[in-house]
Amino acid sequence: MPTTPDTSPGRGFPSLAGATAWLNSHPLTPPELRGRVVLVDFWTFTCINWLRTEPYVRAWSRAYRDDGLVVIGVHTPEFSFERQIDRVRDATTERAIDYPVAIDSEYAIWTAFDNHYWPALYFVDAGGVVRDHHFGEGRYEQSERVIQRLLGVERELVSVEGRGVEAEADWEHLRTPETYLGYGRAEHFASPGGAASDVRRAYELPERLRSNQWALAGEWTIGSESVVLQRAGGSIAYRFHARDAHLVLSAAAREPIPFRVLVDRETPGPSHGVDVEEDGSGLLRDGRLYQLVRQHDTVREQTLEITFLERGAEAYVFTFG
Repeated sequence: MPTTPDTSPGRGFPSLAGATAWLNSHPLTPPELRGRVVLVDFWTFTCINWLRTEPYVRAWSRAYRDDGLVVIGVHTPEFSFERQIDRVRDATTERAIDYPVAIDSEYAIWTAFDNHYWPALYFVDAGGVVRDHHFGEGRYEQSERVIQRLLGVERELVSVEGRGVEAEADWEHLRTPETYLGYGRAEHFASPGGAASDVRRAYELPERLRSNQWALAGEWTIGSESVVLQRAGGSIAYRFHARDAHLVLSAAAREPIPFRVLVDRETPGPSHGVDVEEDGSGLLRDGRLYQLVRQHDTVREQTLEITFLERGAEAYVFTFG
């Protein structure tokens, strides 16, 4: 009978042998890392929760490297396009990640750790024993204190301020949940007639979207992990309550796909996200998370509508902050 890996505190350092490639390093092994404190960070580059934790992990790597800390990022993809190593390499460059990254496209390391979350941090002492773990965002001060304790150092905590998509969420006003669009995990779909799986079909927006509902307009195919636009001019609308609105996008087309964002049927102006101009224009170039809206004043419920001017756009999940 197969056993379940145990990475609870006090257990040994699981194997890293399943990595299909490494970035910023030769392949590392637990025996080779004996004598060093190791922080293992499970991530995937479209995950907003990981993006908001990365400024801390990056800062810890730089602040404690000379004290003996080794940070290892384990990139385990959530969506199929995240398996492309060139895209992972681009993400490490964009996020200024200079520590070792194990490419875990087959989920081998994920399974060895019995991990279930993005992001997930595992703290390993110099003897190769997992001493702590943390899943999700937050707990930054305690996590850094764990690093200091394992290293045997004590000093002022590093100062971290996330910018752009890495900025901390506005938790006080965040009332809209992460929402997947593919039929495998979709919820709150509101186009009249409902969704048709794996079939090209014309959709319409309803007369009114209720809180946290979304809908399609135009010709789309709803697949298991994404919705794919089949004819130029299709739209996705979402009624949300949050400061930030993001959408994970990729493109089946080889050429960039221009898009337009409206908020309550108007251009976003100063409430545009980092991937959108004030007039609402943007360009889908590669697969990643796009920040569409960052409300600059009072956070309130609004309707976001994104329209793609060419076919081939693939949309995966809305996230908010």
